[in-house]
Amino acid sequence: MIMETISIQVTPELAQAYRQVSPEQQSKIQTFLSIMLTKEKTLLEMMDEIGQEAEANGMTPEILESILANEN
Repeated sequence: MIMETISIQVTPELAQAYRQVSPEQQSKIQTFLSIMLTKEKTLLEMMDEIGQEAEANGMTPEILESILANEN
């Protein structure tokens, strides 16, 4: 399979986190994005659904921020 490189804008923190994970984890992230983008739904539709499901399960922006802060 021929692969092509693309660029997406992310926060500096996300870029740093991506660079710090192992090549194996980076590959998993790339595979995840590939799968997400080849589905019938758009990425934004899937992200909205994931956000709605997380919110329905009690996830709040404050909780997410706390989780992300604790990982550093």
